[in-house]
Amino acid sequence: MAEIALKPTTRLTNIVVDIADLAVSKDPGALLITYSLGSCIGVSIWDPVAKVAGLLHYMLPESSISPDKAKANPAMFCDTGVPKLFKAVYQLGATKRRLVVKVAGGSQLLDDKGTFNIGKRNYLALRKIFWKNGIMIDGEHIGGSISRTVRMEVTTGTVIIKTRGGEVPL
Repeated sequence: MAEIALKPTTRLTNIVVDIADLAVSKDPGALLITYSLGSCIGVSIWDPVAKVAGLLHYMLPESSISPDKAKANPAMFCDTGVPKLFKAVYQLGATKRRLVVKVAGGSQLLDDKGTFNIGKRNYLALRKIFWKNGIMIDGEHIGGSISRTVRMEVTTGTVIIKTRGGEVPL
């Protein structure tokens, strides 16, 4: 029986994006990761030329419900977190026209009757901002009643969604 030679693997450095947080990186050895996307939305953006990546994990659609919290932590809300994410990748050399944008989350968890529809409202707020700014979504894994983890490689822009059912590329 012939031996199979395994390629050496490169260990990536995890940059964990917490709830109501964002991170950007140009580090080719970095992996942006966020856990427990329920009704929250994860927005990943990547510039394939500048090799810049960013990931946002926002909780709520509109900062108008708590301007003080939005000022202290813009990543908590869609309308303040998304602009902050885009500005951060631009500062590292990304260009809007080259960005690959992928989104995940927006589930309906702990709200069986759809009373609050936070996940749906989060997604609609994002779509509205993107529409107003001419941003196209290149891939999405939205809705349902599942929790998701998002992993994104800075060098390749590869986005993997992990759920209880397994992992899928986005």
